[in-house]
Amino acid sequence: MSKETAKVTLHMVCSIDGFIAKKDMDVSWMDPKTHYPDGIELSEEYIADFLQTVDCYIMGSRTYEHTLEVGWPYGDKPVYVFTKRKLHSQKESVEFLNGSLEELTNSIKRTHNNIWMVGGSALTRELLRLNLVDNIVITIAPVILGEGIPFFDNIGREISMELMDHMVFKNGMVELNYRVNH
Repeated sequence: MSKETAKVTLHMVCSIDGFIAKKDMDVSWMDPKTHYPDGIELSEEYIADFLQTVDCYIMGSRTYEHTLEVGWPYGDKPVYVFTKRKLHSQKESVEFLNGSLEELTNSIKRTHNNIWMVGGSALTRELLRLNLVDNIVITIAPVILGEGIPFFDNIGREISMELMDHMVFKNGMVELNYRVNH
């Protein structure tokens, strides 16, 4: 794998008003109880097939800690946690990284092809500022939270994208898949 073929995809579930969690980190709203009959069923098989395409995950330390609390969905796939804190994991697949975000991300791109960034508004901001994101997949839940932790927080520049695909799920969520124009 090479840096040229490796892609970093930023993926988040957010509310219609652009929040990724409530202020207290609650994400129970991400499991909507609505029904859209013409949508795609998010079956376990559909999810398992998709997860097979992901080589590794990157995330911030708060997302890592929250994921441990709510249930670890990443199996044994490599997970790289960007943090300045001293953290420990009982999972062999987790590696904590500290240093230049650009150097660390480029190092991951040399060994993994399909890299998914799954959490943290601060990490999202920095990856976008450094032009390290190739794709953005936004799954919009059918809820307005009114306040919370924003998906995009003061990135400081305009970033244009091209819509590559979209999906509507039976639970009312809408997924938009964009390629970032570098």
